[in-house]
Amino acid sequence: MPLSLIVILALVQGITEFLPISSSGHLILVAEISGRDQGLLIDVAVHVGTLGAVMLYFWRDLLAMLLGVAQLAKGRVTPDARLAGTLVVASIPTAIVGFFAKDFIESSLRSPEIIAWTTVLYGILLYVADKVGMTIRRINHVGLAHALLLGLAQVLALVPGTSRSGITMTAARLLGYERGDAARYSMLMSIPTIAGAGLLLGFDIYRAGDWVLGRDAILAMTLSFAAALAAIALLMRWVVRVGFTPFVVYRMLLGAVLFYWIYAA
Repeated sequence: MPLSLIVILALVQGITEFLPISSSGHLILVAEISGRDQGLLIDVAVHVGTLGAVMLYFWRDLLAMLLGVAQLAKGRVTPDARLAGTLVVASIPTAIVGFFAKDFIESSLRSPEIIAWTTVLYGILLYVADKVGMTIRRINHVGLAHALLLGLAQVLALVPGTSRSGITMTAARLLGYERGDAARYSMLMSIPTIAGAGLLLGFDIYRAGDWVLGRDAILAMTLSFAAALAAIALLMRWVVRVGFTPFVVYRMLLGAVLFYWIYAA
């Protein structure tokens, strides 16, 4: 794969993974425009790069949860241990559906038309949720029931164009979580999800025995890591001050361009 295309893919993934605009949809569109389908391996490779970024940005939360889980051995249930437990519960639906539906998603749901509709429809839903959702809950209010609901919402992001971060933030806002906490929990939810996808990537590369692809994947991971770290820092500052409306506007504009490309051009 050309170096320029790897750079573009990595930057697109890094910038869009944690913004509510769908990284997978943008990656597929890059493939359509370039005429080269990078496939799920490179898709997942750049996702893994973002894993390192989110783990670095939220290292304090991760350390606190790790210490909280360790306290369980002493019979103490801390808020950090409960938070870790909710993240496990939230990850289960996507793990199950993603494992069994991987082939169907790859063969049937990676079209510009699907991306166009999901971009617009879920953009509208994000706008409505942000406007009608109350701000009465913080991240420490997440219990097992809400974790399961957020996990079920995350399943919808298996359809390109939906946006994993977008749909989970939408669900969190509908449940009454403040914008900053909705974004924070969404990003923490991404850690086990992306980690699971990374394990599948490693298995696929090992099974294929394609070490050139492996080197391409490592480069893509590194570049997406840098871009994602910058995007996370920007989002966490921006979403509290501005809200989600700029992302909704972007989704509407992108959807309009895609509809014109598909139905009118």
